[in-house]
Amino acid sequence: MRRPSRRPLPQTELLEPQLFASEPPRNYGSRAPQAAALPAGATREHPMTVEALTTSAKTVIEGAFSPIWIRGEISSFTRHQNGHWYFSLRGEKASIRCVLWSSNIWRIPALPENGMQVVVLGQLTVYPFRGELQCMVTSLDAVGDGLWRKALAESTERLRADGLLEPSRKRPLPRLPRRVAVITSPDGAALHDIIVVMRRRCPTVEIVLVPAKVQGEGAPADLMRAIACVGRWGAVDTVIIGRGGGSREDLWAFNSEAVARALAACAIPTISAVGHEVDITLCDLVADHRAPTPSAAAEAAVPVLADAIAEAASLREALRGALVRQVERRRDRLQRTAAELRASLERGSERRRARVSAVAGRLHALSPLAVLARGYAVARDAGGATLGSVENFTPASDFDLLLRDGTVRATTRSVHPARGDGE
Repeated sequence: MRRPSRRPLPQTELLEPQLFASEPPRNYGSRAPQAAALPAGATREHPMTVEALTTSAKTVIEGAFSPIWIRGEISSFTRHQNGHWYFSLRGEKASIRCVLWSSNIWRIPALPENGMQVVVLGQLTVYPFRGELQCMVTSLDAVGDGLWRKALAESTERLRADGLLEPSRKRPLPRLPRRVAVITSPDGAALHDIIVVMRRRCPTVEIVLVPAKVQGEGAPADLMRAIACVGRWGAVDTVIIGRGGGSREDLWAFNSEAVARALAACAIPTISAVGHEVDITLCDLVADHRAPTPSAAAEAAVPVLADAIAEAASLREALRGALVRQVERRRDRLQRTAAELRASLERGSERRRARVSAVAGRLHALSPLAVLARGYAVARDAGGATLGSVENFTPASDFDLLLRDGTVRATTRSVHPARGDGE
């Protein structure tokens, strides 16, 4: 069935499409020519106001362009007191003014500098109060990831200057933890991986989830809150903080210097498990242990229960053997010491016996009894005093004569003093 042909519209009805929002709509459906109202600005008698012009231009520009990426060099960079950033993007022969609202600054890893080549994502618009074309920026990065590298390098140097990257401050992880805290998103795959691995390796370990945002606006503050919460509680042996893999922007919360410092200050041994093996964050650098994946973090946090039991049994046997060997060594040492002491006592006794014998010999040689044994006698008066000279004797005086085998009572009959030589 043939469609009825349409007659072309009269030439007077083929008008230009409306350009401004203030222009009234035109009716193209009527076949009869109609007198159209003149749009604002069409004649001298119907001028358009400046406000209407800039507002219409804003509407047209924003409708014609979706958000686009623009490359250029930053110039005239200004940080306003209200938090917004104002700057210009320059090319070789042109420039465009840009604004980045304070609500989007959290997306930018570091402060850009004048002269830096960047790429920005923004919406072209017209600033109605001045009638200037400008770009409302929502994302900004240096060419070649320069801003991300710059921010990471600056934060790393500050942490290193404060000694937070020193290997000497790394603490060992508990061998047999009873309770492990996991700081991550409750909806992420990282939590599932950690639970599966821990349950397989050691079902007796208690897992405590401390939920936190791991990406997007507010994630750094939420991670610090979770770390502080675990620190105040203190009833865990190990803390795992992390998330699964993602883009650089997704992982950037774990590159927050504030989060890294909070993790370094945690009193509980920490494990950082952010992203995949190729992703290194500030949290990885300051944590006591860095795991390449959440599953690896779970493996590092808890042992295999069967292996731990076998190791404990082996250690028990080794300890028992060590104690037996120690007791045997002590017994042998005690026996050797007793034998040495006995021999030393015998040698000392023999030396003392010989010394006593020598002294006794000398005393015996000097003893009056020895003299008496050789046939001598000792005279004593009635009081027991020795009479050793003729002057002690008088005729008819009584005295006792002490012999080797007894005493004789004697009386002096006469006294004869010895004569000197020559008499």
